[in-house]
Amino acid sequence: MGSVVVVAEKPSQARDYAKAYEIDEKSKHYIKIKPNDTFREGATITWAVGHLLELYKPQDYDEKYKKWSLENLPIIPDTFRYQVMEDKKEQFNQVVKLLKQANIIINATDADRAGEAIFQNIVSYANITGKPIKRLWINSLHANEIRKGMKNLIDSKEKERKAVEEQAREKSDWLIGMNLSPLVTLLLQEKGYEGTIGVGRVQTPTVYLIYQRQKEIKNFISKPFFQLEGNFKVANGSYKGMAKIKEDSKEVVQSLLKEHELQEKIDNNGVIESVEKKEKQQKAPQLHSLDTLQKVSNKKWKYTLKTVLDTVQELYDKKILTYPRTETNYITENEFNYIKENVYNYQKVIGNEFPIKTLEPKKEYVDGSKVQEHYAIVPTEKIPTDEEIENMTSEQKNIYFEILYVTLGMFAENYIYEETTIITDVNGIKFKSTGKVEKEKGWKALFPEPIKKEKDKDNKEKVLPLVEKNESSTANVIIKEGKTQPPKPYTEGQLVDMMITCGKHVEDEEEYKMLKETGGLGTNATRSDIVEKIKKEKYIEINKNIVSVTEKGTVLCEAVQGTLLASPSMTAKWEEYLKKIGEGSGTQEQFLKTTTAFINKTIQDLPQSLNANTNIPKIIEKERESKSIAKCPSCQKGDIVQIKTKQKKTFYACSEYKNGCQFSLPNKYAGKVLTTSLIQKLCQKKETQEIKGFKSTKNKGKTFSAKLYLDNDFKLKFSFKK
Repeated sequence: MGSVVVVAEKPSQARDYAKAYEIDEKSKHYIKIKPNDTFREGATITWAVGHLLELYKPQDYDEKYKKWSLENLPIIPDTFRYQVMEDKKEQFNQVVKLLKQANIIINATDADRAGEAIFQNIVSYANITGKPIKRLWINSLHANEIRKGMKNLIDSKEKERKAVEEQAREKSDWLIGMNLSPLVTLLLQEKGYEGTIGVGRVQTPTVYLIYQRQKEIKNFISKPFFQLEGNFKVANGSYKGMAKIKEDSKEVVQSLLKEHELQEKIDNNGVIESVEKKEKQQKAPQLHSLDTLQKVSNKKWKYTLKTVLDTVQELYDKKILTYPRTETNYITENEFNYIKENVYNYQKVIGNEFPIKTLEPKKEYVDGSKVQEHYAIVPTEKIPTDEEIENMTSEQKNIYFEILYVTLGMFAENYIYEETTIITDVNGIKFKSTGKVEKEKGWKALFPEPIKKEKDKDNKEKVLPLVEKNESSTANVIIKEGKTQPPKPYTEGQLVDMMITCGKHVEDEEEYKMLKETGGLGTNATRSDIVEKIKKEKYIEINKNIVSVTEKGTVLCEAVQGTLLASPSMTAKWEEYLKKIGEGSGTQEQFLKTTTAFINKTIQDLPQSLNANTNIPKIIEKERESKSIAKCPSCQKGDIVQIKTKQKKTFYACSEYKNGCQFSLPNKYAGKVLTTSLIQKLCQKKETQEIKGFKSTKNKGKTFSAKLYLDNDFKLKFSFKK
């Protein structure tokens, strides 16, 4: 086989590959494995550290782009160039050296478009040509799966399109960020905005969808409606029912009662018109993709999307779960077979030897035609020991067992219940009552019973008394008043659905699946990163799992309102086209051409759109007030706000700096970070309490305590105890 070099995406992955064999030698940059039945002369495993290369920044093409200016837009490079990331040059050089010495190269980065791009960028930049390249494509870091994958390598060309897809996404995001962030920021600054606004192909429409929901809630006007409720007594007990009547006017319902010769809150005669009993069955839930796992985990334990992704990654690294960034809810027969072999071992792990209904694969879970790059997240063949489970974090335990329960659901009985529907006739008005009786818990018995809260008492399934057709009942009819309810704000878990369906309220499972298949905003691999980014940029905030748009987010949304930047459906179509590039039916050139046309149109249209929006000045003022830490002690006009420069430096300054006020305070002073509360105290009282932990520059970093105060010229000084 000649000298073989395996390229992993990260050091931990390289270590896992090496552990599947016998290790010969370890170094800072690679691991050598001894000869074996797959690699007869051994192999060298090296690694990237995530991305080793990055796209040029605008100023790398031309110094004039260092300062943002409307005159310099658009910035469209003739050819996109990559450069080695400054802090990763040493590892990059070592990887290239090994690749040049290799006879055979194996691409063993993550089995997705980002992993493919990481490898292809290295090979292209280093001009590695004329060498056979094979691809490892596995979904588990279990030693058996690694060895099996290495014996069944695929041709690298089969997955090269995935790199082109990722490069197209990366370049398109670069074009939008580097052109439209300066455009929006500079136009808003002309209207008095302080600070910068970042614009992104996916992040901006995501914020805008949340903003739309927020506006719907704010502008919602609740209206009353009136219904008829019947309270019935029969020989075997009592029950309630609702008539199929819902009117805006109470008078209409009252006249209806009169028409049927009924009086409210007085016993009337009713008769059981029909009693229908149906046995219903509910199948076990689908296997988990990343998005379904994120939704369930947020609902059950309020975990953030990032927490779920990070936790599944940790369990993948422990080799007890399969690959996390998957969009599918299906597995192939290969995975089903090893899971079936281990069913009894998994039962011991959950401590529930439930009766197994079938060991045959069912199409709802096992369908190779619906598995593309990755299959659903399922347990691996590695069964964790009691000690390993004991040492898991609470997040790891919850998520591991959630996946285990759902996987075992394939083998359990359906949940079976009997649904009873009673129609009661009261002088010609029909009242419907439904209730259900559980007959077989089936797969539901695998999951721990949720802890019942006090308020859940009213939500218990109604158990109806035994009644017979034509049986008489006493009917007490009342008019019930209700109010229309506004839409509910999104929880963080619901952001996944929102991004998949582009904000459409979808309850129908088939329609949801269709929208999921055709795109939506972002991908399974990127959605949690997008949500984290818009949180970090302070466009949204999450309080008690409820998502809301901040004042800064409102400025962004009002600025892009009415433009294609706010269009989630357009962004979803782009995501769909990216998939076509990966499949070979689309081209990177066409995608970037579309992006460039979109940028040119936005540069042309946005100034007029912003000028026409009369809300902008008021919203900018409101955002400025929300950032205010204190009144400026120097000019007494402006507000002290925290400012972050493009170079990511932070300081405090007066909002009247454009009108000549030069008062400012540092974010860090003598090695101590100055919090906003300290700045507030300084501005209001011109002095703070004694603060510990300042570092002396003259005395080799020795720490000391002192008060801070503003002198008569509003300069920051130390005050020491006498």
